[in-house]
Amino acid sequence: MQFLPVAKQKLNLAKNTMNGRRTQDRIVIALFLLPALILFLLFVIYPIFRSVYFSTFDWKGFGPAVDYIGLDNYKKILTDEVFLKAIKNVLIIITLSLGLQLPLALILAVLVGRDLPGRSLFRTIFFLPYVLSEVNTGIMWMLLYNADPTRGFINSIMVQLGFEPIAWLADMNVVIFAIFITLTWKYFGFHMLLYLTGLQNIPKEIEEAARIDGANSIQNFFYITLPLLGSTIKTSVYMSVLGSIQQFVLVWVMTRGGPVNASETMATYMYRFGFVRYQLGYGSAVAIIMFILCMIFSLLYQALTRKPDYITGL
Repeated sequence: MQFLPVAKQKLNLAKNTMNGRRTQDRIVIALFLLPALILFLLFVIYPIFRSVYFSTFDWKGFGPAVDYIGLDNYKKILTDEVFLKAIKNVLIIITLSLGLQLPLALILAVLVGRDLPGRSLFRTIFFLPYVLSEVNTGIMWMLLYNADPTRGFINSIMVQLGFEPIAWLADMNVVIFAIFITLTWKYFGFHMLLYLTGLQNIPKEIEEAARIDGANSIQNFFYITLPLLGSTIKTSVYMSVLGSIQQFVLVWVMTRGGPVNASETMATYMYRFGFVRYQLGYGSAVAIIMFILCMIFSLLYQALTRKPDYITGL
């Protein structure tokens, strides 16, 4: 039994060596993560806390913030009819996106993902608008929406068909839907590409087996394709809702929130007060409200959709 002390020494040596390697690995990992962590703290966490601080002041952006008003900015925002109108417009965009844009993108992805002649061309055509910048997209659609039938392409077509021209961006009852059409044209191909990627991960053998068992195309879609696309659909819905809440560039380029705040969104409302009227304390409060809404939606959505993916068990 005299070999036991030697074995214990070797075992302790091995443990110390492993602990040393683990410590070195942790140090290396920490060093690699440190630059990203510094950037994250500097450009994400720090601005959030500074915005919370400035939101409690009546601050114009010049000099130090000294006029402390507590939660008055938040009270004013939540009782402002223009901000409530902005929330309503965001909800309209979200509803139309989830009810029209994403389902149509999914259906088209299923059609294009099959053995359709020229499907590569269709994929390219529908994805091209996403490549364009939002500024270029907004300017282009402003020209298309021009109320003058001799200048606006859409109204010229309507006149040729016997309809009256529509002031797409000047009518308070139409403008938000006109913006939604532009958003759909811009992001339709992106969501379609997401669904196409998800479809490629579905084994064809499953659909073939279902056809052998007598399932038609509609049954195949609802009972096989749709459940197996669950994770992709969750991602698409998540990105669509957050994008709608933060929508700014297209709206600002096309209408600046007009006419008479009819197309105002929370982001344009924040920009108007923060950078146009120089009420940075008030604008910071709007930004914090937007951040809280996005955070609440993210947490609730993750909690409600936390289910195992069907395809993991295949």
